[in-house]
This record gives sequence, C-alpha cells and structure tokens, in this order.
Amino acid sequence: MKNIIRSGLIIALFVLGSFNTLEVRDIHVDVVVIDAGHGGKDNGTSGSFSKEKDVALQIAMELGETIKQYLKDVEVIYTRNTDEFIGLKERATVANKKGADLFISIHCNAVEANKERSYGTETWVMGLHKSEANLEVAQRENSVILLEENNSEKYEGFDPNDPQSYILFSLYQNANLENSLNLADKIETQFTERVGRHSRGVKQAGFVVLYQTSMPSVLVEVGFLTNNKEEKYLNDKLGQTYIASGIFRAFRDYKNEIESVN
Repeated sequence: MKNIIRSGLIIALFVLGSFNTLEVRDIHVDVVVIDAGHGGKDNGTSGSFSKEKDVALQIAMELGETIKQYLKDVEVIYTRNTDEFIGLKERATVANKKGADLFISIHCNAVEANKERSYGTETWVMGLHKSEANLEVAQRENSVILLEENNSEKYEGFDPNDPQSYILFSLYQNANLENSLNLADKIETQFTERVGRHSRGVKQAGFVVLYQTSMPSVLVEVGFLTNNKEEKYLNDKLGQTYIASGIFRAFRDYKNEIESVN
C-alpha cells in the first residue's frame, strides 16, 4: 500500500513539475483506442437476459466502425474485438504503446436496489470519488483485477474492495483532466440532445484503467442492464447504433475543437 501512495506522489510531482517545460505544438486526434469493458471469464454486470461484456463489445465495435466510415484520418484500435479476458493494465498499455490521442472505455451500469428507478447514462473521468455511490461504481469496475493472476504484485497491493486503497487517487494530478472532462461533457450532451437519453452527468472516481492511461480518457456507462426497459434498449441494434452515434458525434466535435486551436 505504501508503494502505491509513493508511486502516485512521484507521478503527481512529475506532472506538476512538467508544466513549465510544455511547449506549444500541433495537436491532432489521429488515434483512438476503444475499450469494450470486461470479456472472457469476466462477464461484468448482468441483466435478465444479457451480459455487460457482450453489450459493451457490440457498442464498441459499432462506434469503431462509425469512426472509420466518417473520419478516414483516424486510426481505430480496439483493446478487444472478441470475447476474451484482458487485464485493466493491459488495456491501458495498448493505448500507451500505440501513442493514442484518446481512450474510450464502454461499460454498462447496475444497481441492487430500485432497479427500475435507476436508468440513464454516465460518463466518468479519472479522479477522487466524492460520494459513496461513486466509490461503489469504481469498486465494481475495478474488481476485475481480482481475476488476474499475480494481481497484488501487478497493481502494487491495490485492493479494489478496500476504500483505503483509494487514498492513492487523492495524490493524482492529471494534465489530461481538462480534455477528459471536455470529451465527457460532449458525450453526455449528445446523449441528451441527440439520442434522447437521460443523462446522470459527468462524474469522477478512481478507475484503475483510466489511471493507467497517459492520454485523455473516459469511461462511458451507457445504461443500466438491471433496468428491464434499458436492458432491452441496450440489446437492440438500433439502440446500440444511437448510442454509438452519440459517442461518435462527441468524438468528432472534440477532435475538431482540439485541432482548430493549433
């Protein structure tokens, strides 16, 4: 645990100390990594007839194909395009090694109580949780690391079920936070204004997969599989197309905005 906090502090000091050396340069959004959450032995959350890993993959692939069709200059990379298990650190490593300009992770939400009252979309960025509800979402998504071999060693003792482990994220300083929030806001705006979804807003919490990336990154909860009506929508081909198109428009607008200020 001490190693985790020490590592986080070093990263924070490095980022804070690097601001004075930043140079103005041309910025292009040419490479996007699309991450379908869960997969393989990790089903994610489940509804009455579907699994998160399957819905996330279908929407991720739809999003990637839409970007390829309408933005020919953008390279689309998937962390997975089949039903396979991939660790959180490996997902981030794909983006880091490819020098991605954006990382978009697709997930589905779930609750235990008030299932039919909980619905809508949320887009998350890396940060310290501000409520127990936010912490619970992060704990659920981070719990996948317990399925990974040598997870304690790989994640330096981080325990996704222990709230004390999340002290690490109080030390986190991210030079990409502003752009991450910008993209997240655009996604939720598109969901509301163009797709007709109920937006639960842009939120922050300690997601390991976002913490490991070195570029603007978001995690999109596209809806609740535990809500019967939403589960049907999320498994409907047209519903998936609408969701993917909303994320695509946000990505396109973000890309245009970033590149226009060069």
